[in-house]
Amino acid sequence: MKFMKQYIKDIIAEFKRVQWPTWDQLQNDAIVVAIASIIIALIIYLMDQFFNNVLGWFYSIF
Repeated sequence: MKFMKQYIKDIIAEFKRVQWPTWDQLQNDAIVVAIASIIIALIIYLMDQFFNNVLGWFYSIF
């Protein structure tokens, strides 16, 4: 039981040392992640459409 109490105290002490982001930093990072996710999704979509068309063309030949 002593171990658990010390463990929890250590966790609390560690959380106090963490440098949490400001609200502005958090919003900016969220926007960057959202934009990057949209760009990656668009790239994957375009690749999927490209390969779908190429394979459709290839299968129509045979």
